[in-house]
Amino acid sequence: MATAEPIVADLRAESDSLDALVANLPESAWATDTPASGWTIAHQIAHLLWTDRMALLAITDEAGFADAVAQAATNPTGFVDDAAAGLTTTPPPRLLADWRTTRNRLHDALLGVPDGRKLPWFGPPMSAASMATARLMETWAHGLDVADTLGVTRPATDRLRSIAHIGVRTRDFAFTVHGLTPPAEPFRVELRGPSGDLWVWGPQDAAQRVTGSAEDFCLLVTQRRARSVLDVRATGADAQTWLTIAQAFAGPPGPGRG
Repeated sequence: MATAEPIVADLRAESDSLDALVANLPESAWATDTPASGWTIAHQIAHLLWTDRMALLAITDEAGFADAVAQAATNPTGFVDDAAAGLTTTPPPRLLADWRTTRNRLHDALLGVPDGRKLPWFGPPMSAASMATARLMETWAHGLDVADTLGVTRPATDRLRSIAHIGVRTRDFAFTVHGLTPPAEPFRVELRGPSGDLWVWGPQDAAQRVTGSAEDFCLLVTQRRARSVLDVRATGADAQTWLTIAQAFAGPPGPGRG
């Protein structure tokens, strides 16, 4: 079994979950504002479509992807938002159909990436499993924006484990992007999964610790909820700082959610 296969299966399921939220919406509803400032439901799906296209390009045409990176470098702070905005002019039925086709091609392509191959990206190169995990995180987070807009509460699933893993792995990035020196010592992270089992990272005797709900930790690192309303606790000054700046996504610090 390919290393990426379980994560790709989770990515398919997460994508299908979001698809079910928008599949039967009237076209007018796609213009509804979401909690992400300036983004409608159409922006959310358009962003996922564009990013899935880029991930597929990274797998199938590295030279073409390098050209896309060079073009993005001319507008480093705005190219992602501009790409989503450009696709929102597509009629919703076609936008949804394009996303379905592209994501299915991407999922299949990820399964064909040989173990050991590193895929180029806008940040460091990554394995197919890491690429699938990043797409899972984004699909879940943007899907949450859509669910919040529609007043839908989605049940937590064990797919969150991979998203929590990204949140833990990006600790040093969060410090660096805020101009801070990452702590030298590893943290202990203990999270309660949706099924009640404990998900753990780091040495058991670490002085700096983060504990709480896995779902709430994922909400924190994707900056979809304010820390004050989440069941996530820190022990130690460095762990406390981390929870104020944590982000699992690439790019500059996000504005967070009040």
